[in-house]
Amino acid sequence: MTWTALTLVAFVLGVLLQARVRSPLLNPTLVATLAVVAALLLTRVPYETYARDVRPLTFLLGPAVVALAVPMYRLRALLAWQWRALLVGGLGGTLCGVAVDHALPRVLGVGVDAARALGTAPATSPVALQLAQFTQAPPALAATLAVLSGLLGALLLPGWLSLLGVRHPLARGVAMGSVSHGVGTARARGEGELAGAASSLGMGLAALAVTLVVALLSAGR
Repeated sequence: MTWTALTLVAFVLGVLLQARVRSPLLNPTLVATLAVVAALLLTRVPYETYARDVRPLTFLLGPAVVALAVPMYRLRALLAWQWRALLVGGLGGTLCGVAVDHALPRVLGVGVDAARALGTAPATSPVALQLAQFTQAPPALAATLAVLSGLLGALLLPGWLSLLGVRHPLARGVAMGSVSHGVGTARARGEGELAGAASSLGMGLAALAVTLVVALLSAGR
């Protein structure tokens, strides 16, 4: 359980640092990820060993994603009133991300495994893990790229939205959720419950859209 304890301590450290410095670069998930990666490299512990040790934390990913539906339920009347804009925004953003992730391997010349894993990066990591068996991507790589996609979105997207003049909490929330998954939803909740609820919906739409794309591509093979 050493690695479980280290992961939790690193995350708590990230939370404390972010509360003290107030910088998006000190995202708790990013801080914990960098700390754990550094520890794994220094100790030369295989990722498989780490994955076995933190299995209880991995199991909690599912309930954590389901818990994000709570603000959606509380604001269901408002979300239902704006369902057309949320649906178009969430699915449109996700499908753009899917198109980019399918084009990147050709531009960058990455290997087959990385190309397959990129195909599910727009979905949250639990969904990417489940879809890896259909895309034949390495599960660890699929989950890693999904988390990395979420981290980058949570770090960069809020600033870009502000720069573009996007101020409405529903628009900001659904954008962050559809692009940066759970990490983005946590970031959106910092902007208010309405943005957090829209982000949860965007994350769900992203998971649905990526799953449908994978299913269609698998059926076409």
